[in-house]
Amino acid sequence: MTLLRLSILVIVLSLSVGLALSNPTKDDYLDFVETELRKAMDKSELNQSNRDSAMVRSIFQSHSRELVRSFVGPRTIRRNWGLVSFYESRLSDTDILVLGVGGRFVPLRGIDESILRLGRMAF
Repeated sequence: MTLLRLSILVIVLSLSVGLALSNPTKDDYLDFVETELRKAMDKSELNQSNRDSAMVRSIFQSHSRELVRSFVGPRTIRRNWGLVSFYESRLSDTDILVLGVGGRFVPLRGIDESILRLGRMAF
């Protein structure tokens, strides 16, 4: 084996170990969904500025973790492939597909629509 091939092998193995160690967990995914829901509420609040939306925001800030854990958690399946994970959630009539890789999440399908529906259903 030449030095170049050995170097490439070491780099590929190092990247694989790094990806495997930073593969996000289901709790990380639920934190991501909670963050996305907060962003959606902030956007909708820019369009509506009144006492009711302030009250809803206050309630959400107090209970967002419980909401996401109790509603999204049981409806989520994690498919762990070692280096990456796929998260599939079914909320209402919407399927969400998110790729988790390197400690980050990449929404592939349905995240925007379902986040808005989740917010409406919660309040």
